[in-house]
Amino acid sequence: MAAPAPRRGLLHRWLHRPDDTPGTSPREDRLFEIVIALKGLDGLLELLVGIALLVVTPASINHLVRSLTAHELAQDPTDFLARHLVNVAAHLSRSSTIYGGIYLVIHGAAKGALVVLVLFDKLWAYIAMIILLGIFIVYQLVQIIDKPGVGLILLTAFDGLVTVLTWREFKAKRRAAELRATASG
Repeated sequence: MAAPAPRRGLLHRWLHRPDDTPGTSPREDRLFEIVIALKGLDGLLELLVGIALLVVTPASINHLVRSLTAHELAQDPTDFLARHLVNVAAHLSRSSTIYGGIYLVIHGAAKGALVVLVLFDKLWAYIAMIILLGIFIVYQLVQIIDKPGVGLILLTAFDGLVTVLTWREFKAKRRAAELRATASG
């Protein structure tokens, strides 16, 4: 009697499933799906935070931040992150929260919509995603030059990765569509 095949975990099967898209490996396809899903979650989070900024007053945000950081600052009054958050919250104005809210709602909604369209294989959405990310990358690079920060640098690098993977996936999907059209025509 033959030994049963080893059971593979769900993640292993998902990372190694076959794909019919020529020009990409299954691992590249999975990586693309993962980064696009992360970008979609990022867009959803931006949308929710943007809505919150439009609805919640700066005084309420200041109170919430002080409440959330009070314990940490009591233990370590020099905590950089907690002190920075308290300082930023203390200087919020209604116009800055409205600007930030509108920016995040538009930014998050655009990213979220394009992620959904890319996941539904709308070829034009791949190009729109690349253009949108390119605009974000240029804007973020200007911000990095003006005021460098690790978070913004990491976000820009992630956007660059998403852009490269989206371009590769677009080329593969377009090639597959051309092959199907040639075979049927």
